[in-house]
Amino acid sequence: MTVRCEKLIPLPLLEQDISGSQVWDVDSVEFEQGKSYIIEAPSGKGKTSLLSVIYGIRNDYQGKVLLDDKPVSGFSWKDWSAHRKQHFSYIFQGLELFDSLSARDNILLKNSMTGFKTPGEIEEMARILGMEEFLHREAGILSFGQQQRVAIIRALCQPFHFLLADECFSHMDHENSRIAYQLIQQECQAQGAGFILTSLNEKANFRDSIRMKL
Repeated sequence: MTVRCEKLIPLPLLEQDISGSQVWDVDSVEFEQGKSYIIEAPSGKGKTSLLSVIYGIRNDYQGKVLLDDKPVSGFSWKDWSAHRKQHFSYIFQGLELFDSLSARDNILLKNSMTGFKTPGEIEEMARILGMEEFLHREAGILSFGQQQRVAIIRALCQPFHFLLADECFSHMDHENSRIAYQLIQQECQAQGAGFILTSLNEKANFRDSIRMKL
């Protein structure tokens, strides 16, 4: 699967200086399945907008977005629903967890719809991320970094061709970020999937990723 953006720019950025952007200030940019990308930019440059446009939850933009050369402008809500179920998983910047549910139930709620992971696989991902002993706690009382790890596990509980991640390591220390990134990369490799990560941190040291400036 490929995601191609042609002369794309969100409407809120029309009055900003976008010169030098490797996404907004180009005729075309393509994201290929199986490759990892880090989109780097300070706040307000459109990182969340880019992922939201690709995911189909924003349409306030100029230009075109094409999935496998098909313009998304012609997609119905059923088309988008199918794409989100089969092709895209998304780690939202706001995480979108249910605060009153336990971390485990937040994960299982997603997995109950997909049946993609076994209970043992979920427990193993939690162990790798250091979250095993926190799964019984309500998501709302966890630290934001812990909540990010819950959201990562949840996002991996479905098939996808691309994983979209909006600053999903922003509240983790270097070591936890490294471990979480490695887990994501392993899952992407297992599915032959692409990974598009937005980041405020230009010094984020993630190997084997194509870096792009907004």
